[in-house]
This record gives sequence, structure tokens and C-alpha cells, in this order.
Amino acid sequence: MSGVQVIEIPEGEGDQRLDRWLKRRFPQLSQGRIEKMCRKGECRVDGGRVKASSRVEDGQKVRIPPLPEGDAPYQPPKPTASVSDEDIEMIQSCVIYRDDHVIAINKPPGLPVQGGSGQVRHVDGLSEALRFGFDEKPRLVHRLDKDTSGVLLLARTQAAARNLTGEIRNRKTRKIYWALVAGVPTPYLGEIKYALVKAPGHGKSGENEKMRAVHPRDIDSTPGAKRAHSLYATLYRVASRAAWVALEPVTGRTHQLRAHMSEIGHPIIGDGKYGGSGQENLGDGWGAQLGGIISKKLHLHARTIGFSHPVTGKPVVIHAPLSEHMAHSWENLGWEESYADEDPFETLR
Repeated sequence: MSGVQVIEIPEGEGDQRLDRWLKRRFPQLSQGRIEKMCRKGECRVDGGRVKASSRVEDGQKVRIPPLPEGDAPYQPPKPTASVSDEDIEMIQSCVIYRDDHVIAINKPPGLPVQGGSGQVRHVDGLSEALRFGFDEKPRLVHRLDKDTSGVLLLARTQAAARNLTGEIRNRKTRKIYWALVAGVPTPYLGEIKYALVKAPGHGKSGENEKMRAVHPRDIDSTPGAKRAHSLYATLYRVASRAAWVALEPVTGRTHQLRAHMSEIGHPIIGDGKYGGSGQENLGDGWGAQLGGIISKKLHLHARTIGFSHPVTGKPVVIHAPLSEHMAHSWENLGWEESYADEDPFETLR
């Protein structure tokens, strides 16, 4: 057994839950163990009793009771050898912005952000290759769907992660997506305010679970419905068959842009979940394929993110070039990335 330890919260590690801070210091501790230590008063902060969910601040002193041998004090993790040389080269080539506090990558389509549902290769794991001399790998501060490409932020320090997640939670960041959709949305500039509610999938594991749109008048009477708000701007079109649209999620619900565009009759090309797999969209938005040489992959790309730098406070705007399959579609449709305005939604603000 180890003895009692009293650890002062270092600068930059405060403003987080006690249980999360403890797990970083003592990865072997289970959630149940931490809650029991707090319930029995064995773990204290500045001499007072606390809950596992209590927040700790820089400079506070945490009393840790004796821990069995093997529950060693925290040590910065060493780089893992589980990332192949090929994946190291791939994920490092995705970096489009880097300083001592923030890294941004242009996430490829098809690469999950985190593990789950049998996924073993994902950004969170590959970020081991994004240390660039730091003791710890960078932390995710937001997510993108597996098949969505584009700019994804990671924080290189606990303080940067705290500031960035706070900005995202308080909707102080701006995200603009590009998409190719079936049909041509009219009016060309508008907003969508359908709420979203989780619709159960099929099978014992809930396969094909998706979000269902709810009309604003039915929100209060629909259990589980969450308000959602998206802006769209039609930039260019191909007759009445398809359009290049810019999208801005004002809120951040699961599958929000995909569900919203499908609900107004203009599903994103390649979105089999929300738009079906047909090609018979003759301008009416039915079916999420264009056929011919246009890829069947999802045509949704996180093009731009704007935020206040977590340390300097200066505005940072990062643009991610189109993924390979979307760039190929743009070329075939006669469009160039430079055709889009810096802020397509200026008139809505």
C-alpha cells in the first residue's frame, strides 16, 4: 500500500471534475473506486468532503488515501508503438495548422474521430503521432462524423482544451461546411429550424439509428426533441439537378446538417442514411446519388473553423482543402474552391 498523498493542482489542470483529474493522475482508478473514496471522505479537497463530480481549481490540494501497490502515481504516457509508420505519415500529412497550443488536421473521409462499434483505427488513437515533442498526445475538443471530411481541432495542453471546449459549448466558434446536394434549395439563402429527435434503429444493437426532424410547432409535444438551427447558402448549381451549398450549424446536434438538408428535400449527395441510394432526383431532391462519374461517397466537408486562440485570444480562421473525392466532383462540375465567398452568411447576421 502507498501512503497518503496530498497533491496540489498544478496551474492549467484546474476547472475540471475531480474524477477526471484523478483518472489522469491514476489511470488504474475505476469510477466506482473514486466515488467510494469520496463517499467515505477518504478523498478530500482543501480538507473538505467532495463528490466525484466536484470541480477542482488550480492551487487546491487534493488528499489521496493509501492506494494498493500497482496504483502508481501518474507519469506522462510514453508514445505507443501501435501506430504504424504508414499511419504516422498519413496523419502527420493531414496537419494544416500547428502551434504550441492547438493542432488542426484536415480529417480524411472514412476515418472515425474516436473508437467504438468495432473501430480500432481512429483520430484519437492516431493522435499519438501528433505529439511533436510534447509528453502527451493532443486532446480532441469536438467531433466530425466518420464520413465527413475537413478541419478538426485538437488541443495540445489541458488549458487549451478547457478554453476551446468552452468556446464550442458556448457557441463562440464558427464552422462553415460545404456540401453537394440533390436539387437546388430555394430560396437560395435561408435557415432551417427543425428540431431533432433520435429515432431507434433496427436489430438488437440498434443498427441504422438516425435523427428524425420535428416541425417547430411539434417540439414541445415530442419527447426527447432538441431544438436545432442551421443556415444554408446556395452558391452554384447544375441546372435543377444539384447545388453547391455552404452550411453553418448554429447548434451542434448529431447529424444536424444531414438531417436538415434531407428534411427540406435536398439530401447531401452520398448520404444513404438520410437521402437513400437512388439516382432518380430530377430536381425534386429525392435520392442522394447523381450517378455517372460523381462519387457515391458523402459530399460533406468541414471547410472553415474560426475561434479565439486559447492563449493569445487573437482570432484564428482555418480553411481545409476539399477531400479527394469532393475535389474530383468539383472539377467535373466546373467549380473551383476560390469561387466561394469568405462568409456566405454575412447578410443573415
